[in-house]
Amino acid sequence: MEEQAFQILEAMKQPNGLYVASITPDYHYVWIRDTCYVAFAHLRYDDGRYEQIYYRLLDLFKKYRWKIEYHTRQRPQAAFEYIHPRYDPERLEELHEPWGNAQNDAIGLFLFGIGEGLRLGRKMLRDDGDHEIIQLLAHYLMKLEFWRDADNGMWEEQAEVHASSIGACVAGLLAISSYVTVDETALRQGMHELIELLPRESATKEYDLAQLSLIYPYQILPMELARTIVSQIESHLLRDKGIIRYIGDQYFGEEGKEAQWGFGLPWLGLCYWILGDFSKAYSYLLWTERIMLQPGMLPELYLGQSGQPNHHTPLAWAEALYVILSEKLFAVRMREEAAASLHTPLSNKHE
Repeated sequence: MEEQAFQILEAMKQPNGLYVASITPDYHYVWIRDTCYVAFAHLRYDDGRYEQIYYRLLDLFKKYRWKIEYHTRQRPQAAFEYIHPRYDPERLEELHEPWGNAQNDAIGLFLFGIGEGLRLGRKMLRDDGDHEIIQLLAHYLMKLEFWRDADNGMWEEQAEVHASSIGACVAGLLAISSYVTVDETALRQGMHELIELLPRESATKEYDLAQLSLIYPYQILPMELARTIVSQIESHLLRDKGIIRYIGDQYFGEEGKEAQWGFGLPWLGLCYWILGDFSKAYSYLLWTERIMLQPGMLPELYLGQSGQPNHHTPLAWAEALYVILSEKLFAVRMREEAAASLHTPLSNKHE
């Protein structure tokens, strides 16, 4: 089903190389966060696809360089002053209606994706202009004092200090720290505040699906703490058709029951892959396939009471996480088969 999922994902690609969150009109926008997760599904290809996504995002940021540069000196006060998280897919311009625009995790994720590409030897920065944007974004996060900034977080909701947002900023700044100037004191402060807040997500949320990002893709937690986060989410948020974002979530809530997000299943699988439990990771891959509407197709969520999918179908972010988990488990299987063949007696090799 991986090939079908990848084809569905590619159908959401725009002529400019970026991806809309879904094909439905109210999600036909480019989100920074969603696009960066989609990019990870291209990381296995050494054909420039991964880099091209980031080049387009860099071009987008260059459009708003004046805004980023201003807020490296003057801290944003109102939500609209923050770097916007979503854009018109054709003009690549900010959308001006009121929104939870303070999403520090999206900027941290973008920097992490740049750093991950650089770590793998990819040409992520084309020129001095790209390098300057990365430096400005780093200064922007540090000016925010991200470790104590109340942002709208991954779910674009209530402004408060989120562990997932702090972790994204720490991971992103660490990933680019060899290429631009990053204040080490800010990094230490960020990591300190993250560990102090965990295992909670925020003051109002004890458990949250967004915390899985601290394990995949960021891998910034000690293994014991990572296992605690996974265990808490499985114990409190896991449901039949996905994972609820947090207790009491009202987005697409139905008769007092929270919506179940399908992409939580491959995301948990990726966390188990990080933890080295490939059997458990594979079980979540199969579980994901069981909740698909058709081979390769995942909706944003299933309603909590009726179990029906909502209209944001397919969701690019969900397709990407499934594709990534499939790829990683395929690679594990190939390594295991290769290792097994090396230990097969010569007399049996051609039987």
